[in-house]
Amino acid sequence: MKLIRKIVDLNKALAQEKGLGFVPTMGGLHKGHVSLINISKKRCKKTLVSIFVNPSQFNSKKDYKTYPRNLNKDIKLLKKLKIDYLFIPSVDQIYGKKKLNKILLKKSQKILCAKFRKGHFEGVIDVLDRLTNIIRPKIIWMGEKDYQQFFLVRNFIEKKYKTKVNVCKTIRDSNKAALSTRNFLLNAHNLKIAGTIAGELFKLKKLIKKNIKDKNLIKKASHNLIKKFNIKIEYLECRNLINLSKKIKKHNFKLFVAYYLSGIRLIDNF
Repeated sequence: MKLIRKIVDLNKALAQEKGLGFVPTMGGLHKGHVSLINISKKRCKKTLVSIFVNPSQFNSKKDYKTYPRNLNKDIKLLKKLKIDYLFIPSVDQIYGKKKLNKILLKKSQKILCAKFRKGHFEGVIDVLDRLTNIIRPKIIWMGEKDYQQFFLVRNFIEKKYKTKVNVCKTIRDSNKAALSTRNFLLNAHNLKIAGTIAGELFKLKKLIKKNIKDKNLIKKASHNLIKKFNIKIEYLECRNLINLSKKIKKHNFKLFVAYYLSGIRLIDNF
């Protein structure tokens, strides 16, 4: 594994590389990241992982400061996985150069997380635009848990670059909770609750499929979840997989949720 911190060194290392798989991360690596890396290693000639906690995608300074970081542990894990390149740039390396085009979301895209986290996806797309411009990968691998992020990034990147953006299945704990770096902020009791909530939402998805026209199912489920688990739900809604509109049919939708459990914001989809 070659560890690189500067763009000039990255450019030299990748000068002759073709067919590169790219797994962008903010560190705090878990089995979900490992799954993406292993798929990239199977499908691509070589794999590059980046670790960069991107300040521009946080709409809260506190959230940025408290975001779980464990760089030494991450590096050890990536060495064991035998990736080809690890890129750990500084903020200056990414944002010190000339600005790229300003990212603007359309009104129709300001839904789900984009509605509640002002500037978040603009920051995500901006940093991935910059990283893709530097790395020029054949494929970017992203997790399905962040489906809206994947959807927006794919639409932007594939229009601008000869890079495919592929999504991979969400990896879950044995209790059904989706793996997330933010889970490191939860204690064992809350992790168990997160898993139970996931189980309830899997059941709700099946119920919605059977009663696709019943508009009250989500409202009732939301009320019950808040009452039962003492959580704050930001959104709980169904969206079409093709364009994320609310026009859904039995086999082309996902159930999306964002909620706060003991002050920690968690997202998932089913």
